[in-house]
Amino acid sequence: MMILSILAPELHFIGTGLSSPIWGNVSDKYGRRVGLITCMCWTLYYGLLSAFAPVYGWLLVLRGLVGFGIGGAPQVTMYSEFLPAKARGISIMMIGAFWAIGAVFEVLLAFWIMPTLGWRWLLGLSTLPVVIFLSFSFIGRGRIKDLFSPQYWRTTLLLWFIFSNAFSYYGIVLLTTELFQAGDSCGSLECKLLTSADYKDLLWTTLAEFPDRIGRKKSMTLCFFMFSLCILPLYACIGIALTIFIFIARAFISGGYQVAFVYTPEVFPTENRALAMGTCSAMARLGALITPFVAQVMLRKSVYLTLSMYCGCCLLAGITALILPIETLGRSLQESNTETK
Repeated sequence: MMILSILAPELHFIGTGLSSPIWGNVSDKYGRRVGLITCMCWTLYYGLLSAFAPVYGWLLVLRGLVGFGIGGAPQVTMYSEFLPAKARGISIMMIGAFWAIGAVFEVLLAFWIMPTLGWRWLLGLSTLPVVIFLSFSFIGRGRIKDLFSPQYWRTTLLLWFIFSNAFSYYGIVLLTTELFQAGDSCGSLECKLLTSADYKDLLWTTLAEFPDRIGRKKSMTLCFFMFSLCILPLYACIGIALTIFIFIARAFISGGYQVAFVYTPEVFPTENRALAMGTCSAMARLGALITPFVAQVMLRKSVYLTLSMYCGCCLLAGITALILPIETLGRSLQESNTETK
């Protein structure tokens, strides 16, 4: 994902947002394993093609198609369905830990590859995890209207808002680079090359994305509120404080986002679970699609307004998590809509 914050993030998020409900529906109809393997084959194919893009226009199109494939990659549904309730929370959150490991390795790979071999090698080598997955690989019924049944419509809408707060998650990722480029002069931002010291700070803040083992509704609320609190010191924009508070902010927003991934499969029944995850993921990509206009465009106009946007959105997300109607901690997975809550 770190490379996609530099190369064609808009088309990537458009592709991911459009495909997430589609892959969710495919997984519900044809099985989780089939949906996951299909989307990974798609991602590998277009990921490799993008490394050979002849011109920038083709690169944009191909990265958009890569995003379409990645929309089906977070198979939290398949993972959660065979886990016991006691171990489900921490096990699903470990997916976030491996996501963070991938982000860290992408930074290290870019630091190593970009100055010498260039972006083509970076894109090509970034497909290696997909190759490994497919090497070890050789899983229907959801309907959108079921998500708006009397039992689930409120939960669906609240979760869509919470997932759209990927706006803040990807926003702090993009702000990391932008603020490091600005240094101590956040009031006068300009495009500059990152130095080796900046890459080291970027690595430290990326390491923060290892989620902690905490609850469901209250833990989401805590994480989102703490993110907003950690944004406040960034208004001062002072040297080392940037690294420290961005590190803490990324830890909390990552934790909150991963708890949402734990909560969603637990609250919806098997017949709609993958579709619910797909639509929630689509909302997340919508937020991710909007955030570059704030983190990279609005930031040029006003640092304080940009920070206020992310701070306010996370406060609202925290309140939204608090008023979710169902607490799923220790709750067994439902098989159908007819089961008692």
